Amino acid sequence: MLTPPEAARTILEHVAPLPTERRPLKEALDLVLAEDVISPIDLPGWDNSAMDGYAVRAEDVGGATPERPVTLAVIETVPAGRFPAKPVSAGETVRIFTGAPLPAGADTVIRQEDTEPLEGGRVAVRDGRDARKNIRHRGEDIRTGAVALATGTALGPAQLGVLASIAHAAPLVHRPPRVAFLGSGDEIVDLDHADEILAGTKIATSNSYTLFGSILRAGGVPLDLGVARDTKQSLRDHLARAREADLLVTTAGVSVGEHDLVRAVLTELGCDMKLWRIRMRPGAPLGFGLLDGKPWIGLPGNPVSTMVTFELFVRPAIRKMLGHALPFRRAVPVCVVEPITLGPRLRHFLRAVVSPADGAGALTARLTGPQGSGILTSMARANALLIVPEDRASVAPGETLRALLLDDPHHVAEAPF
Repeated sequence: MLTPPEAARTILEHVAPLPTERRPLKEALDLVLAEDVISPIDLPGWDNSAMDGYAVRAEDVGGATPERPVTLAVIETVPAGRFPAKPVSAGETVRIFTGAPLPAGADTVIRQEDTEPLEGGRVAVRDGRDARKNIRHRGEDIRTGAVALATGTALGPAQLGVLASIAHAAPLVHRPPRVAFLGSGDEIVDLDHADEILAGTKIATSNSYTLFGSILRAGGVPLDLGVARDTKQSLRDHLARAREADLLVTTAGVSVGEHDLVRAVLTELGCDMKLWRIRMRPGAPLGFGLLDGKPWIGLPGNPVSTMVTFELFVRPAIRKMLGHALPFRRAVPVCVVEPITLGPRLRHFLRAVVSPADGAGALTARLTGPQGSGILTSMARANALLIVPEDRASVAPGETLRALLLDDPHHVAEAPF
């Protein structure tokens, strides 16, 4: 059996970024640029005021104080959206507002609270502290011909704003993967069978909802194939709906029981199996292969096992399909604050709450409670997966391990688990 990092490497070796397409900016959030975006303009396009005040020459006002104010003639008012018509000469000023272009001759904007309007179209400058300040210079953000955003950049709100600023309305991005997901089991039903669920005769397909949310949050487009019965024909019928998907994810049916039929059906359909079972807990019965050239990842059916293996293997595959160069969350050192006793010598991924220990940035980890693979609340309470190496049968309080923070925005190129 492979180790978790070996399994992750095997999966990603067979996954590639998806083809590119141009999308309107408002439809490109969280997608990844597939080309450098070169700015056609300077940004800002002209010297402009950083605040409301008066555009002046520094040499006229540098020595101004409340006791010795400098009086200037106001020759014009320039709001944002209008260009000045007159240059500023000695003894003159232009009333200016935030974002308005700076008039020729001016090299300073005096904030309005340091001024006092006078009669006759004049203003007194009572403080010269802003000499040669409060100006946004042309091109100080982006220069014409510069790379505004590079290939591989994930488009968050700020990046959309940058592209809008240079009138780049349709960035070239990798399209998001369509991720089909399928549950199986005669005992599993969807919420339209709530009466049977509440009566205790059937089990709700919670995996369908955790997978829907996990796929969406990872950046994929979820395609729910429903829940197949424990027959080969039902599995074939449901899998046939996945033809338009870029990635197929199944849950349950990948172990060794007589009703675990997913592997057999996929093999009959021509799936090229690349791995089967790995050395970890929870989630040992993991499968991966290529079905009609497209990746399939088979996750175990226990709810916690489904979520843990999704985090370790499916999420990185989705990120690579999106064009991310760094598919894996990083692992951070944490101090364990309670004793932990483990069973088999496997790599364990325990649900934990990681929190700051002090003001120095150190982190502590505490388990969320019972760690059974069917206890979904252990995931609901967790913000991290605590990694316990396979050579450890127990962990003492005060020892340092590593953890994957489930809300960590920082990513790395290689599997850190």
